Amino acid sequence: MRWQLLALAAGVAGLGISIYLTAVHYAGVPLACPATGTINCEAVLSSRYAVITGTNVPTSAAGIVWFGVSALLWTRPFGRFQLAWSALGLVTALFLVYVEIVQLGAICLWCTAAHILVLVIFLIAVTTASGVRVRS
Repeated sequence: MRWQLLALAAGVAGLGISIYLTAVHYAGVPLACPATGTINCEAVLSSRYAVITGTNVPTSAAGIVWFGVSALLWTRPFGRFQLAWSALGLVTALFLVYVEIVQLGAICLWCTAAHILVLVIFLIAVTTASGVRVRS
């Protein structure tokens, strides 16, 4: 039950981050993040990878959907769909980390926070699926 609540909390936190990034995208206001050096949210979020190809829809909008569905899934008893959904999120997050580091040479702190939350949700899903009980 604790793991389920932690996954739900991570989903809600990721939803909040995704909503913030989407709102900033459409409002055109400065982002609360460094904009120089390697840690440069502006460089990441103004790149061609920051929007869904062929649209003006930010990738953070997809984060709203993913984290929203994830949070909703964790309100239900665990099933294999949580594992598959979290694996999809992890693969996407790993791709986005690759883009940040290799393609752009810049890291977005907000994005990193969201990626860590995806990893947490994935690890909880794997732990739950394997039936391993971890003491807290």
